Amino acid sequence: MLHEAVAGKLRAIVGPGWFKDDPESLVTHSYDGTPMLQSLPDGVVYPETTAQVSEIVKVLQEHRIPLISRGSGTNLCGGTVPVQGGVVMVMHRMNRILEVDLENLTATVQPGLNTKAFITHVEGLGLFYPPDPGSMAVSTIGGNIAECSGGLRGLKYGTTKDYVIGLEAVLANGEIIRTGGKLMKDVAGYDLTKLLVGSEGTLAVITEATLKLVPPPKTKKTMLAMYKDLYGAARTVSKIIESRIIPATLEFLDNPTIRVVDDFAKLGLPLDMDAILLIEQDGEAETVERDIARIAEICRGENAERVSIAADEAEALKLLTARRSAFTALARLRPTTILEDATVPRSKIADMVLAINEIAKRHGVTICTFGHAGDGNLHPTATTDARDADEIHRVEEAFAEIFEAAIRLGGTITGEHGVGLVKAPYLEWKVGSAGIEVMQAIKQAFDPHHILNPGKMFAKSARKRVVLQRG
Repeated sequence: MLHEAVAGKLRAIVGPGWFKDDPESLVTHSYDGTPMLQSLPDGVVYPETTAQVSEIVKVLQEHRIPLISRGSGTNLCGGTVPVQGGVVMVMHRMNRILEVDLENLTATVQPGLNTKAFITHVEGLGLFYPPDPGSMAVSTIGGNIAECSGGLRGLKYGTTKDYVIGLEAVLANGEIIRTGGKLMKDVAGYDLTKLLVGSEGTLAVITEATLKLVPPPKTKKTMLAMYKDLYGAARTVSKIIESRIIPATLEFLDNPTIRVVDDFAKLGLPLDMDAILLIEQDGEAETVERDIARIAEICRGENAERVSIAADEAEALKLLTARRSAFTALARLRPTTILEDATVPRSKIADMVLAINEIAKRHGVTICTFGHAGDGNLHPTATTDARDADEIHRVEEAFAEIFEAAIRLGGTITGEHGVGLVKAPYLEWKVGSAGIEVMQAIKQAFDPHHILNPGKMFAKSARKRVVLQRG
């Protein structure tokens, strides 16, 4: 529990109703979307303005109390679990669209704004904000920025970092900085905007963001390609890109995921397929027609068993909704669902999926794989039971080998979920000891007393790589 003098200062800043330390509030903010991780904070505070955030940070800095900023808690790497106690700062009151600038095609928003609500608002104005994380119906813009969220449209349009062009943030000493702005070019010093995007709340508290908007695509078409040959599906992905076609969406589902999604969404998918590709193209009508025809030709050339194009927007939406429901569908199978992510070069997708299957079989665990095939970002998802300690240990060992396999294939330990607590032991595998030292030096410069989201990203010691390379 916080000392009453500190709690009193926080209440004075935000008002008595916006600081909470009752048991219900502490438990509610002791976990996020990551299974099996929980740690009680000492208090929960809800600021309404940047000035309040600044004053809160100054109080916590003075008393060396950890601060964990968060939105809706959809994080999947334990990034908002208060592992060292302290105060959780919930940004939901700071949820306004401050401005949509039609002349500069930008929007300025607060971090607690719901992602889907923002996308819907700008689409109503005839504009487009492409980043679309799977959790967008619940997640917030601030959380997306903290994790540099991706999504189904990442292949063609990029991820959150490509649309954040300016930030307002509060540093660990309470000072307020502004980075970037409504500019398409700005090389004045280090790019602090890009540094803060994806920093997982360890360097500053983001209080405002300026986002780039683009014109919406005029039309789109959606298709399914079904394969009994996993390598055929993987070759299709590479050949589409090699043909200089960049689809808006290029998604992959393996056989176990197909079965679960079909049972959940009742699509009538063939259950004997090793893989399905869900492909969407958007843009000018003539270009879309040409690209979809060429993609269908590539799919058939790589021995797709069936290629079908959605008849209308309703059918296309149903297919995309089914893909977005993959995690929900898998979560029905067992009490605990662990959704991970790893990224490999597109040409290595089949190798990665086969490695995941082999690793899962060897450890006696169930892992289904789906993800963003177009950018090589796969989501191996374990269905398990947290009450079975032996099985959980085997799942953890399997994921360690999966991360090692991704790196061996030229990939990385995370493409969009972040490092947080879960991936911290593996970060050195990817960036090396020198990379860790550079990152720790940056952390020290921004947060010398380590009050901002402590215990995340940097493990006390890296996990030893013990997996042997296999031919």
